[in-house]
Amino acid sequence: MRRKNIKDRCEKNHLSKCPEVCKTYDAIQTAYAKELENREDISEFRCNVPFEAKEGDELDRYTSDIVCTKDDGEIMVRECVWRKNITRPKQARLLDLSKDYWLEHGVTDWGIVVDEEK
Repeated sequence: MRRKNIKDRCEKNHLSKCPEVCKTYDAIQTAYAKELENREDISEFRCNVPFEAKEGDELDRYTSDIVCTKDDGEIMVRECVWRKNITRPKQARLLDLSKDYWLEHGVTDWGIVVDEEK
């Protein structure tokens, strides 16, 4: 999850399965977007998808990292997290909010993408 109006450095890629310019904000998100580009079961994906939340709700300020549509029409959501941050209380709370949001919207394929262990 990321803030909606992020001001960090952005990498822009043109990937065939991403309908708009694929804007990624860290190495994990970039690597996973490129991996999705090569997966045969993924028909389309979007990066940094805003939550449809009420104004003032905490989720209104954040986006999900990657939302994919599989060939069978199923939606898959992935949040990209650095291994060193995964146990931080705020990160855990935001991941729980994301998971709960997507479960309420009928998405059962929700997961976390973590950088490689060194």
